[in-house]
Amino acid sequence: MIEVVVVPYNPEWPKLFEAEMKVVASVFGSELVRSHHIGSTSIPEMCAKPVIDILLEVADLNRIDRLASKMIGVGYEVKGEFGIPGRRYYRKDVQGVRKFQIHIFQVGSAEIRRHLAFRDHLLDHPDDASIYKSLKMRLAAEFPNSMEGYIEGKSSFIRKIVLLASANQEASTP
Repeated sequence: MIEVVVVPYNPEWPKLFEAEMKVVASVFGSELVRSHHIGSTSIPEMCAKPVIDILLEVADLNRIDRLASKMIGVGYEVKGEFGIPGRRYYRKDVQGVRKFQIHIFQVGSAEIRRHLAFRDHLLDHPDDASIYKSLKMRLAAEFPNSMEGYIEGKSSFIRKIVLLASANQEASTP
């Protein structure tokens, strides 16, 4: 059983992202094209599970697999695609507590656009961010011992926002 813990926004989260990116960049070097802080910890004033989500864009996903032992060396667990085709997923616990998750996709992946569209929409639309924050707090209270229930409870809202953000992107593209 995994306990669902959602905490108020912590202004240290962006600093933790930056510090961890120095570690990660030292492993991936020139393979790394771009990095992004995603997830709720990337949105000011958003409550979140206190886990920093990092999205990395790389030129060639297959070359990343050769660096798995280096990621293990800096404390990450290598999980492969972990349910999402075309992704490499890593997670890092500190003293038995999950602190970082890394999602790696090849440049051009639709998953990159999806993650960034959701984050950027909430950054640009505080009313939707407020609704999402309330939803997350309600679901954490409703499903304190069910990560599946918590995640499933958020899924329709996330899908709605991603569709809305994608439509807005298409409408603004000349």
